[in-house]
Amino acid sequence: MEPMNWGILGAANFAAEHMGPAIHAAKGARLAALATSSPEKAARFEAFAPGLAVHSNYDALLADPSIEAVYIPLPNTLHIEWGLKALAAGKHVLIEKPLAMTAAEIDRLIAARDASGKFATEAYMIVHHPQWQLVRRWLDEGRIGQLRHADVAFTYDNPDPNNIRNRADVGGGSIPDIGVYAYSSVRFAARAEPVEMSALIKRENGVDTFTQVRGEMAGPGGQFSYAALTATRLFARQEVTFQGESGRITLTAPFNANVFGEAQVHLHTKTTTETHRFPGVNQYVLQVEAFVAHIRDGAPYPWMLEDAQKGQAMIDMVRAGEV
Repeated sequence: MEPMNWGILGAANFAAEHMGPAIHAAKGARLAALATSSPEKAARFEAFAPGLAVHSNYDALLADPSIEAVYIPLPNTLHIEWGLKALAAGKHVLIEKPLAMTAAEIDRLIAARDASGKFATEAYMIVHHPQWQLVRRWLDEGRIGQLRHADVAFTYDNPDPNNIRNRADVGGGSIPDIGVYAYSSVRFAARAEPVEMSALIKRENGVDTFTQVRGEMAGPGGQFSYAALTATRLFARQEVTFQGESGRITLTAPFNANVFGEAQVHLHTKTTTETHRFPGVNQYVLQVEAFVAHIRDGAPYPWMLEDAQKGQAMIDMVRAGEV
């Protein structure tokens, strides 16, 4: 079977450094087109994808009949607009997180997906990493007893006022950039949803740079307390801990595995300590391969638009709970 031809809307740094190479390296996929008006930016993609077709604008790429799937790493406020256009053009679409600015916006994308018969979802890559699948299985199996508490920290320092993540007009801030990981990682692993949330939020120029969340979540095993810290003005930190009545699970590179550090999961109980390491696993490649397998073979996909919408609903709840 011929590989699935992919196109990328825009030459974002993240696409050049991570998702573009992942698409081209994934089994059953090929990066075949890019939309950018900059020859210099296109050259970064052509270096790992020789023969890449470069379109001068997004509409031209969507009109390319050879492209079957589109990846959208545009500014946050443009995700829904171009996701709808890609579906209307008959493309499958993988949209960078956060999918939208509010949960209600995603209704239009779900309706367009259903009407088009094409696949569309959020690029929430961590659910494809075996470390998160392992943690989910451990929690399902009750390896730490009943879950009582989960806490997350995801921080980095980005003071550049011109960086897109520090611009309110395009949906910048720590909550949309990394809150989607801090919140929905626990939702995914514990099969839980928020019950109530309160948040201390600090801003600079209309963009949240520090958000501390406390609340309660509920899953199959009952209700548990939850705490999360996201910040874009602190030294880099990534850590997730699930504490139960009889054990604890800790992830030391939960989100940027093999970039922040080696992915490791530690299980501590009263009598044992168990550690699993995942060197060299590329969660972006796994994400693309799962996307292709879902379309080609009907394989299960762990993160649908409905999952992303519930994650955005939690973000909305955090913002509404500001104190």
